[in-house]
Amino acid sequence: MSDIHSATLCLDTHIDIRWPEPPDPLAEGPMRVDFPKMARGGMNAAIFIAYVSQGKRDAAGHAAAAERAEAMLRHIRARADGAAHRFCATADELEACFAAGALAVMSAVENGYAMGHDLGAPARWKALGACYLTLTHDGHNDLSDSARPRPQLGDAPEEHGGLSPLGRAAIGALNRAGMLVDVSHVSKQGMLQAAEVSRTPIVATHTACRALCDHPRGIDDEQLDVLRRVGGLAQITAVPAFLRKVPDGQRNPASVEDMADHVDHAVNRIGLEHVGVSSDFDGGGAVEGWQNAAETGGLSAALLRRGYGPRELGLLWSGNFIRLLRQAEAAAG
Repeated sequence: MSDIHSATLCLDTHIDIRWPEPPDPLAEGPMRVDFPKMARGGMNAAIFIAYVSQGKRDAAGHAAAAERAEAMLRHIRARADGAAHRFCATADELEACFAAGALAVMSAVENGYAMGHDLGAPARWKALGACYLTLTHDGHNDLSDSARPRPQLGDAPEEHGGLSPLGRAAIGALNRAGMLVDVSHVSKQGMLQAAEVSRTPIVATHTACRALCDHPRGIDDEQLDVLRRVGGLAQITAVPAFLRKVPDGQRNPASVEDMADHVDHAVNRIGLEHVGVSSDFDGGGAVEGWQNAAETGGLSAALLRRGYGPRELGLLWSGNFIRLLRQAEAAAG
């Protein structure tokens, strides 16, 4: 592990957890991320995700999704002991945790389906420590169209034409709560509208560049340009299918070099201040050279080989995301 990597606050902004019955994160276990792997790999901070899959959009479905998300948020918070592993809900807490040499545990919610029609949910989630909401997952919900509709759920290619009126109101509630708006998984139209509606910069916490790999979960150059215009952020993630096209049925050989290609493209297009990295570990992410949290230095090494220095590495890993967190906190209320 290089000295530069060791000195960098490496925040992974999107890590899934197994639910229900999550394994003990204190023990070396079957997941790609646990505390021993984080410590070995120099991953100082992780945003663990309260994820709910898209289900039936009725009162019972929404209630079950809300209950699951909030149980997961409480569990993620309880992972931290306040000493070697600290729960961090703010940018200041995260930076203080790193300065103290402790591992930071953070949380977020994935899929606005968990909100149902309850505009009070973001304030509750923020009180539990969540720092962002991913507006959709795969499949449209009542807030927005998804980048990947699910015909088996009855989805048409488009339902709302981007955001619904409820989705616009939800972004207002997120802004008031001080939570970031994550547009990963959101349709292009919904993402562009979210950029206009949100009072604070939006973020795609786990995405890639469609210019290099035309996958519906990536974002194109027009979307990158909009992120720059609103001060937002594209976090290139370690999901092989987003990084590299291979024929169906073949193993995808995507590596940290492919991630670095996407970082380069985004940086060249919209500037270093609008680009970051994440893994989507335990949710489909893992590339050659960065298979789990213990190999986090592998991505840093690839970026250093591209000519990024200590300052640039710090911005890509955490500095840019921390700036957005601060902006969301400042705009709350």
